[in-house]
Amino acid sequence: MHNFELDITDRILKVDEDKFKDLVDEIFQFQLSNNDIYAQWCKIFYGIDKQSSLNVEILDHYPFLPISHFKSHKVTCFPTHDIIFRSSGTTSSSSNTSKHYIHKVNDYKKSYLNGFKNAVKEQKFDVIMALLPSYLDRSDSGLIHMVQGFIDEKICGVNEGKFYNQDIDLFIKDLKIHQNDGKKILVVGVTFALLQLCEKINLKMSGVNIIETGGMKGRGKELIRAELHEILSSKLGVGNIWSEYGMTELTSQAYSFSEGKFICPPWMKVLIQDPSDPKNFMDYGKTGRICVIDLFNYHSCSFIATEDLGKLHRDGSFEVLGRLDYSDVRGCNLMIQ
Repeated sequence: MHNFELDITDRILKVDEDKFKDLVDEIFQFQLSNNDIYAQWCKIFYGIDKQSSLNVEILDHYPFLPISHFKSHKVTCFPTHDIIFRSSGTTSSSSNTSKHYIHKVNDYKKSYLNGFKNAVKEQKFDVIMALLPSYLDRSDSGLIHMVQGFIDEKICGVNEGKFYNQDIDLFIKDLKIHQNDGKKILVVGVTFALLQLCEKINLKMSGVNIIETGGMKGRGKELIRAELHEILSSKLGVGNIWSEYGMTELTSQAYSFSEGKFICPPWMKVLIQDPSDPKNFMDYGKTGRICVIDLFNYHSCSFIATEDLGKLHRDGSFEVLGRLDYSDVRGCNLMIQ
C-alpha cells in the first residue's frame, strides 16, 4: 500500500487518455483489495472477489458502487483520514447523510485547484464572492473547504474573497463597490441563494461570472438547469451562467460554461448506465444514470453510480437532466446494512 500511495496523486495529475485505462485498472485492483465495502459489492453483484483478476476491455465493465452506500457504510481503503465531509441533505431530511472519509486533505486540494484551473484556462478574477448560506454553518462542507482554498491560494489571480450567509443586502452592497472599482468578480452560489438574490437585487451583474453549484435544499421547487439558468440570466443580467457538478462523495468536480455541457478534468470520466440494468451502459445521446470514474477517489471508491440522470456526448462532455426514479432502479439494495 505504501508504494501505491507514494506517487499516486502525481500520476493522477499527469494522466492522459493513453494512460487513463492502465491507471484505472491499478486503482480498481487496489480498491478491490483494500476497500471492504466495494469488495462486498463486487462479490455480490459481479461475482468478483479479491483474488479475481478482472480483465476488461472497456471502462463500462467496472462495477459502480451506488452512491447511497456512503450514507450507510464507511467507504474507505485506509484506516486513517484527515477530514470527513458530510452532505448537507435538505432542511426536511433526517440525519442520514453521506460521509466521505478523506485520507489526505491535501489530495482534495490538489484535485479542486488543478480541476478549476484546467476548466477556466487563462481566465483571471480579482475577487470571489461566495453566496453559500447554510453551508457556512457547517465545518464538514467540502464546498466551503474548496471555495476557501480558492481564496487562500489566490487561484486565477484572485486577491480577495468573502463568504455571505443570510445577508443578501450586504452581498449587494459589496457587489456594487467591486463593480464601481472595476474588479473582475467571480460569484459562487448555491441555487436557492441565487434565486433569493434575484428577488432583491436592483442592478444588473453584467460582466460578473456566476457559478451555480446546484441545490434547493428543500427550500422550493427543484428546477431543471436550463430553466434555472434562464431565470438567473434574465433577472441578474448575466449572459451565461456557469455550473459546477460536484458532490460530497466525489473528490473532483466537472464544470459547464455553455449549453449545459459539463467538462471533466483528465482524471474524471462519466458513463451512462441503464437504470433498469446496471450491467448495461447507454450509447452517446441516450438518457440514463450518471456513473463517474474519479481517480482522485483512490482512497475511497473511484467508481460511483450517482442518483442523477444524464446523457453523454462523443466529445466526453455530459448533461445532467434530472434525478432517478427509483421504481426503475435495480441492484441498489443487495448489501446488508
